[in-house]
Amino acid sequence: MNKYYLNFMEYRRAKTPGATYFFTVVTYNRQKILCEPENIDLLRKAFRYVMQKHSFKIDAIVILPDHIHSLWTLPENDANFSTRWRLIKSYFSRQCDSQYQGKISTSRQNKGEKAVWQRRFWEHQIQSDRDFANHVEYIHYNPVHHRLVTAPSYWEYSSFHRYVKAGIYDQMWGSSEKLIFDSNIGRE
Repeated sequence: MNKYYLNFMEYRRAKTPGATYFFTVVTYNRQKILCEPENIDLLRKAFRYVMQKHSFKIDAIVILPDHIHSLWTLPENDANFSTRWRLIKSYFSRQCDSQYQGKISTSRQNKGEKAVWQRRFWEHQIQSDRDFANHVEYIHYNPVHHRLVTAPSYWEYSSFHRYVKAGIYDQMWGSSEKLIFDSNIGRE
């Protein structure tokens, strides 16, 4: 194999300790399983479990039927978001009911994996206050974008409600006009 092929196959992630990151994590084959009540509870448990061992702050989050968008700030001397996601996905996969697991490919069988999550996830390191605000808005507007509701306030599984309580958003933010985001924001 030539060295150019090997370099092409490497996947590099930004790793800045204490930084804030936007993530998109998707279910295997986009199975619409995440918003089932027992899976919402299981996701909450998975996050709590991992946060006890590897702290981080969830600045914003939305859970949709087949994917999650979230914005995390890591501790000052820590850049290891990959371990956190691996542990969250693993905790959820081990404990979710078999009815929510897809057909396992030979490759996944050989690696002892379940068919619950896509192997990778999308991450973006936040670069500025404006970048942060854009991603928070993208997260909170995403259920409207996917036509699941007509206003972010109607989507239960979102940190939008926390932002309303804090006075950052009006209850009907995002309901009166379609919001358009720069193509670099979200990239799910």
